[in-house]
Parts: sequence; C-alpha cells; structure tokens
Amino acid sequence: MIRILLFLFVVFCLGLGFAWLADRPGDLVMTFNGYQYHVTLMVAAVAGVVVVAAMMIGWWLIKSIWNSPRAVNRYFRARRRDRGYQSLSTGLIAAGAGDIGLARKMDKQASGLLSGDQEPLLHLLDAQTMLLEGRHDEARAKFERMVDDPETRLLGLRGLYLEAQRLGEREAARHYAEQAAETAPQLTWASNSAIETRTLQGDWDGALKLVESQASTSQITKDEANRRRAVLLTARAEALIDANPQGARAAALEASKLMPDFVPAAVAAGRALFRQNELRKGTRLLEAIWKKAPHPEVADVYVHARPGDSTQDRLKRARRLETLKRNHVESSLAVARAANDAGEYRVAREAIETALRLGPRESAYLLLADIEENETGDQGRVRHWLSKAVRAPRDPAWTADGYVSETWAPVSPITGALGAFEWKVPVERLGTVIDAGDDDAAEIPIIPEPAVEPGIVEETVEEPVDVEVIGREATEPAAAGATAETAQDGDGASANAEDAVEAEDVAAEKPAEAEPVAATAEADGEAKTQETDERKEEPDGAAGEAGKAGKAGEDEAVVPFPPIPDDPGVDEEDVDKQQPSRFRLF
Repeated sequence: MIRILLFLFVVFCLGLGFAWLADRPGDLVMTFNGYQYHVTLMVAAVAGVVVVAAMMIGWWLIKSIWNSPRAVNRYFRARRRDRGYQSLSTGLIAAGAGDIGLARKMDKQASGLLSGDQEPLLHLLDAQTMLLEGRHDEARAKFERMVDDPETRLLGLRGLYLEAQRLGEREAARHYAEQAAETAPQLTWASNSAIETRTLQGDWDGALKLVESQASTSQITKDEANRRRAVLLTARAEALIDANPQGARAAALEASKLMPDFVPAAVAAGRALFRQNELRKGTRLLEAIWKKAPHPEVADVYVHARPGDSTQDRLKRARRLETLKRNHVESSLAVARAANDAGEYRVAREAIETALRLGPRESAYLLLADIEENETGDQGRVRHWLSKAVRAPRDPAWTADGYVSETWAPVSPITGALGAFEWKVPVERLGTVIDAGDDDAAEIPIIPEPAVEPGIVEETVEEPVDVEVIGREATEPAAAGATAETAQDGDGASANAEDAVEAEDVAAEKPAEAEPVAATAEADGEAKTQETDERKEEPDGAAGEAGKAGKAGEDEAVVPFPPIPDDPGVDEEDVDKQQPSRFRLF
C-alpha cells in the first residue's frame, strides 16, 4: 500500500513538472562536435526522463541476471519447505487419527524435505509414528532428546509423562510432571499431578499453593478451586488435630466456610473446637451440618462432644439430633446406638424399628443383634438378626473409584484424584434380589460363587426353594444359616461347637424333626420339606434348633463360604521394587 502511494506521488510530481514546463515555453540549444542541436524545453525534459528510465531498467536487468541463480535456488527451497510442511501437517493428522501407513509415509517425506533443527514438530511426528508402530523404547528415547532441547522440553516431558502412566510407573510420571510444573505452572496436567504428589507426601501447604496458581491462571473454575481448597484444608486439619489443635481449628473452619455442606470439614472443625473446649460453637456447627446432610460421623462427634458425659447425657444429645432431622435413618440409628450404650433397650428397639421402616440396611440389623445379646443373650435371635444383616442392603460408605474406605481421605488410592471420595452405597451391592416372603424387605446380594477348595463337597441347588414365613421368622437355606452362625460376634469356633452339641441333643430327642424328607413338587420344580410343615406347629426357637440339627445330621452338608474380599491387586510398590524403571529421571 505504501509503495502504491509512493508511486502515485512520483507520477503526480512528474505531471506537475511537465505542466509547469508547458506553461513556460523555451528552447534548449546544445553544441556537440561541431553540430548545434536545437530542441524545445519539453522535448528535452521528456528525453531526460526516458534516459533515466532506460538506465533504471537496464540496471534492473543486469541485477536480475546476476542474482538469478540465487533466486532460482530460493524458489526451489521455498517450494521444498512448503511440501515438507504439507507432509508434516498431513502426518500429524494421520497419527492423531491412527492411520499408521499414512503417518509413516508422511514422516519419511517430511524428514526428507525438512530438518529437525529447522522444524521441532518433526520430532513429534517421529515419536507419534513410533508409538503407533509399537516402538515404545525408541519413542521414549526420542522424547528424552526433545527434553534436552529448550524449545521442545515441555513437549518431551508430556510424552514421557504419558508413557510412564501407560506403563504404571507413577513415580516417574510424577517426576516428569514436577519438572513441567516448575517450567510452566499454567499446564493443567502438570499442576494436577504435582498436587497429587504433594498430597501423597503430606505437603498440604505446597498443594494449596498449586491450587492458588491454578485459580489465578483460570485453569479451574472458582467453585472447583474452593472445593480443592476445602479438601486440602480438611486434610491439613486432620493431620494437625493432635499436634496443633489451634492450627487444625483454623484450617477446618476455613474449609467449612468454603464448603458449608462438606461433612469431613465439619467433623474436623467440631473435633478441633471440642479440643479447645469451645463446646457451644462446635455444637452449633455440627447441628447446622446435620440439618443439611445427616451423617453417622457427625452424630458420633456430636454425641461424644464431652468425654466425661454419662450414657444418659449422650442419649439426650442423640435425641437432640433426632429433633433437628426427623424421619431420617441416621437420626434413628444415632438414638438407637446411644440408647443401647445407656441400657435403654426398649428405646433402642423402637428407634431401630423406625430406621428399618425408613430404609433397611446392614448396620441396623447388626445393632439389633447387639441389643438382643445385651438384653436377652438369646443366641438364636442374635444369629437371626445377623443373618438379616448378611442379606440387607449395605450401608453408605466413603467410596472412590470402586475403593471402599471406612474413613474419608483427601485423595483416591486408585487414581490419586483429589477429593474423589463420596458418601454413597458401594457399587458391589447394587445387584440384589428381594425376598418377597420376608416382612423386613431385606435384599439378598447376588455374589458370584467362589471356587471350591480341594476336599470340600458342595451341594448345588438347581432351582430355588420357596420359603414360608412363620411369625416373624422364616426358614432359611442352610448356607444362609451357616453364614449367620459364622458371623456372630461371640466366642468364634467354641460357640459353633456348643451349638453343634445342642443341635445333636435336640435331634436325639426329636428324631422326627431332625430328618426332613424332601417331597417332590409339581412340574414347575417347586420343593417343600417336612421340616417346614413341622415347624408350623412349634415355637420359633425349637423349630430353628431342630432345623439346624437336621442339617447337621445330613451326610453331605452345604459348605458356606464367607464373602470374598475385594482383590487389592498387585502392590505397585512391590512392582517398582521388582522391575527396574524404564525411564531416565533428570
């Protein structure tokens, strides 16, 4: 644009000059070699301009001819560079799409047309092609060379970080993320991994600084930043609760302000306040969180606010919680636990019945078993409630990535994610069936059948057997009864031996009841036993003992299997110790 304006300005000036000469006529006389040349002034001016233009054109032609080899070389070099960039772009797209053949072809073309020093992205295309072809060792070596170059350092660290995560070498992955976070704190993947490393090391202050950096660079939203701060402050409060109650109090209260409905923060704040003898403030805080989200940990801290309180005082505090959140399972369970500790068994039973009406769960039946043992000592009834607990829906627990923990933790032990734990029912109990004949509407978990150990005979049942309800109890399969017996909290093996002796005595007195005879059913496969018919005429306790004796006298007994715990898998620390790292830490 500037050149065009300059050209127009020159033409305008020439036009003005010629117009000025046209208004002032004159002659130009020049004598040369004995000859006199006479021309007008206008002709002389035009001739001068033509001569100057001819000289400029001639100079341009001479210069063009002189620089033509260089211009031709530059043209072909630019054309080669353009083809190289086109191949590089096509290769990166092919690598991202997973087209191995096209990526390999474009990589070779780009490598021939461009040089690695000229275009750093060529190293990335080489590494991506190696990864697609399965040459991971060569790709890692390429990423390590990229780390040595300041221009591609972050790209190389990112590649090594992803490779370390793929191979499960978390220590190496954290190391590369730390290096990237030091160079560029604005990288989200690096800062998140660095936060994970800080939390694993217990460096809560360092993790909080990284969260502040993420919030200042807009990597995370304000709500997410407050959530992460609350989680880290709660973890710091729990770590300082014994050594520095004042510091724990400040951290927990700040976490409660950031997330008012965050139960772990409220629990930590309540404990810290009670340690500082600030009973009224801690009580108000726990009552406020109880109204929003009733939680058993809140109830436990609230009820045991003062260590010197009697059991009756604790029961009063539990009743206070019940008035704050009526018709809730956790309120009824809190009252039932406090009443059981205080010896108010009638009150405890009423609270448990209320909790079961609101939502049957495992802990309610276990608490009923404790109440039964403390009040009556009837082992038959205790085993009955324990069997109900085995089949009941599981209580909510702190769950993160399929891992169930008894207590809250700031990070997931599976993925290392910050604030991953949630209070919910674990997923392994979601597949259940309902026993329609059970008045308590307990759910029976569907558990995969474990492998049979050598030497153990297992009796398989082809079709389900109908269960008839007698009063408040129902005859249950032998496996469920045996499981309930093994689950009792008493004397263990000695208690089982005593039960077997009692069962043999009862069987000797009532042989007709001890040997149930299987009756054939109709075409639908339903089977009922004489034991069920005989139990209708007897009290619940006698029928239960006779049934156990009959099962004990059979030649082939059904062997109960306890629930199989979750497989924790291979310990990553052991793997790291056994196998050397494939990565170079720098």
